[in-house]
Amino acid sequence: MPPSVPSPSSPPAYAEPVPPPGVILPTSGAAHRLRVSLLMAGSCLPILGAVLIAPVLPKMQDHFADVPGAGALVPMALTVPALALGLLAPFAGVIVDRLGRKRLLIAATVLYAIFGTAPLWLESLGAIVASRALVGIAEAAIMTCCTTLIGDYYSGRVRDRYLALQTMCASASATAFFVIGGAAGSAGWRAPFWIYAVSLLIAPLMAIGLPKPTAATGAAAEDGESTDTAVAPKRSFPLRQLGGICGLTVFGALVFYTAPVEMSYLLDDLGVTATSVIGLATATASAATMVGAITFAKLRGAPGPRLPLVFALCAAGFAVMWLADSAPLLIVGAVLNCLGTGLLLPSLLTIAMSKLDFADRGRGTGLWTASFFIGQFICPLVLIAAKSALGTLAAAVGLLGLASAVVAAGLFLTARRRAAAVAPLPQ
Repeated sequence: MPPSVPSPSSPPAYAEPVPPPGVILPTSGAAHRLRVSLLMAGSCLPILGAVLIAPVLPKMQDHFADVPGAGALVPMALTVPALALGLLAPFAGVIVDRLGRKRLLIAATVLYAIFGTAPLWLESLGAIVASRALVGIAEAAIMTCCTTLIGDYYSGRVRDRYLALQTMCASASATAFFVIGGAAGSAGWRAPFWIYAVSLLIAPLMAIGLPKPTAATGAAAEDGESTDTAVAPKRSFPLRQLGGICGLTVFGALVFYTAPVEMSYLLDDLGVTATSVIGLATATASAATMVGAITFAKLRGAPGPRLPLVFALCAAGFAVMWLADSAPLLIVGAVLNCLGTGLLLPSLLTIAMSKLDFADRGRGTGLWTASFFIGQFICPLVLIAAKSALGTLAAAVGLLGLASAVVAAGLFLTARRRAAAVAPLPQ
């Protein structure tokens, strides 16, 4: 008796369709380098918005000391773009699919400069916070468009490599923008806002250097065929499949941002107050994230089966950070955790992208982007609540480590259960 063949409708665990390694566009030459550089630069703009003005918040607080509610509004100027991005990215994704990726990206990049530099001449703190919300709207469109275009232009391992590069650039730019913002802030709290004007240099280059993707080329990317291939029949939007990975991404963002955001506070609790040591520790953790992303780009096979191990590595890092009684041990824990998060972010994004056709890639990317930035926004709130309940920030980090371990175990058991369900019966 021949072995039973599993039903096509019951794929094994994490068996997202992996497209062949063909690409639509050349992956060498000056045009390719310009295209990739523009997509990476665009992907860094939302990171700039998230960290650039952090070093000048105390100066802003002093300037608006007489404004009622300044104690809440000044920190909101830093966080409201991430909230706006998280809430509006799904709508940006719908617009991307209807109006086109390139057109919206160029318009959003120009608006980013206008809204980003607005605090240079605005005198009202409320107006400044409102302009920061508008920056978040532009960021939602930029991030959604850049990630969608990576999915449109490339497929297979090439696409995975550039999604990992996107994570590396984001991690490196966060550290760089923090330093640049601090240096510019020495000239006054308004000075860093001039840096938002850099997007006016990027927008014309995007108009010239980014080819316009079409449904035909998008289908070719997924099928590994030439751009003359006819468009595949449209399928319904995979909301159920994408909903699971988006929910996991919210938690993944909590894991991703905990070490870089809370590192200085954890070191302070250990008695380390020297800014040079804090800066070195943060930079080391950021470097570990980049190493993780580089490792992801070199790994073969679908990322889904590795997710339990990735979450387990993040959990191990959190456990070391929780138990650390010295700065070196805390840094070791942060490095372990950030190695995991460097693998985690491109893994989650790659799985999400693999579930999307060209026609709904913008909407799906928008949902994933919203999930990630909502997780970023609530990260400090969750840790503050956990600290209040447990007494120390280290204990709150330990609780997040336990949650990561539970997620890892749940993913592992789910994968085994699904694999057993579709395994061929013995003869």
